[in-house]
Amino acid sequence: MRKLFFGILTALCFVVGAANGQVVQSNAEMVDELFALGEDYENEIDNYDFLYTNGGSTLGYDEVMTENLIDEALSHVGARYVYGSKGPSTFDCSGFTSYVFKRQNNVFIGASSREQYARNIPIKRNEMQAGDLVFFTSPRSGRNVGHVGIVLDFDPLTNVFTFIHASTKEGVKISKSTDGYYSRRYVGVRRVK
Repeated sequence: MRKLFFGILTALCFVVGAANGQVVQSNAEMVDELFALGEDYENEIDNYDFLYTNGGSTLGYDEVMTENLIDEALSHVGARYVYGSKGPSTFDCSGFTSYVFKRQNNVFIGASSREQYARNIPIKRNEMQAGDLVFFTSPRSGRNVGHVGIVLDFDPLTNVFTFIHASTKEGVKISKSTDGYYSRRYVGVRRVK
């Protein structure tokens, strides 16, 4: 990895220098200089790992388990919404999330969106990871939790996330936190115990 990085950097420096009409060092000279500074460059790159690990928070995070969970959730895209349905071919929002967690990880997360919100671990939005439960109000819930989905992806730089959920109008679908309806109704996020 280190050699590949320095090779690309060297080639880039050579091209930029040549394009600007500058006298350019040979690749060998540049590589020698970069290797002399190599440790500092590697440390600098490592400083940006937080961008991809949500600040180092890994509360109960298991990558393989999460991938399997997401695959299971995605396999139901397009399933119809039916109030009170717990699957496998129709779902309401909490029926969908409880079905996916039970089927994939044999974990009971709670029956209703409110129970799922109360029973799982509260985390901050900037700690969000794929596989977390995300909660919203609904027209019938007032300011209380009334809707739930599963986080698919989170961008810590923009605080934007995508999630999969059982929508009353469109069934199981993928939405973004920036969608007007959901951006106004966000309540919080929970990590499954």
